[in-house]
Amino acid sequence: MGAFLFFLSSGLFLGWSLGANDGANIFGTAVGTRMLRFKTAAIIASVFVVLGAVLAGSGAANTLNRLGNINALPGAFMAELAAAFTIYLMVRSRILTSSSQAIVGAIIGWNIYSAKPTDLSLVSTIASTWILCPILSGIFAIIIYYLTKMFLKLHCVSLLTQDTYTRIGLIIAGAFGAYALGANNIANVMGVFVGANMLHSLPLPYGFSLSPEQVLFMLGAIAVAIGIFTYSHKTMATVGRNIMQMSPIAAWIVVISQSLVLFLFASPALHEFLISHNFPAIPLVPVSSSQAVIGAVMAIGLIKGGSSINWHLIGKIIIGWIATPIISALICYISLFVLANVFNLQVYN
Repeated sequence: MGAFLFFLSSGLFLGWSLGANDGANIFGTAVGTRMLRFKTAAIIASVFVVLGAVLAGSGAANTLNRLGNINALPGAFMAELAAAFTIYLMVRSRILTSSSQAIVGAIIGWNIYSAKPTDLSLVSTIASTWILCPILSGIFAIIIYYLTKMFLKLHCVSLLTQDTYTRIGLIIAGAFGAYALGANNIANVMGVFVGANMLHSLPLPYGFSLSPEQVLFMLGAIAVAIGIFTYSHKTMATVGRNIMQMSPIAAWIVVISQSLVLFLFASPALHEFLISHNFPAIPLVPVSSSQAVIGAVMAIGLIKGGSSINWHLIGKIIIGWIATPIISALICYISLFVLANVFNLQVYN
């Protein structure tokens, strides 16, 4: 058990990195527009991230296991560490990046090193969501923008009432976004450890209990919460102010749009409903909340003419998205070589 907890530390580090990076996507627009204090936003985000991970985190995690069934703890440790270090480098550079891309790149690096086949059809499915995610978020943002504009015009809402509604709306949307983030992205943090999980069930009051997998996800979510509290304020400024100056209502639209996208890709119930009614199923894969936010922000900016968008920063972020999986795969491959040949650890079976 001691060895398992040691190897789990890289997943916890990735959870911290994810919280530092993606906490900005949940409440960055609210904090950036000064509708919420950072401390309030961090508390709400932390609580609902844990709930989302524990209650609905298994769907996307199973997909990552199919991409690379990492069958040795040292290998899982290094895949998570490579992804975490890649995200840390991006956060230090003030570049919003994707934990989903980082862990996918690391898993592919492990597949290459261990000479395991990579399911290219699954890679293409996951990669397609990297394009679909910002587009879908942008579509949601445009629809919600015009519906909100129509509602305010029809009901003649005063500025004071509008401000109150927006503040409440940002809190609700942020809580929903944090829940969706936990449900969708806990796969990035703990997914590779599911097969080697040595934790036990955790009994709770009133006859409830958490399964070993839920306990694993809870530990990862707590690490995400710590990342939100300790470091996400640095990237919240990027989302909230630097990409585009936004009104509080536009901030609410961005948060709710990205939350809907994360929820769609993390809901097993919706997945099964679509299949049972012969509709194309939305894949249960971890998607990037960063990409969803950027898509929504750009959509709002384009509606208003596009002049307020910081295109230089957008270009820098896109370059980060392209570089992330490549850097993560290289770091993982080199690090696995070091672990196997210098420390004589078995990184795959």
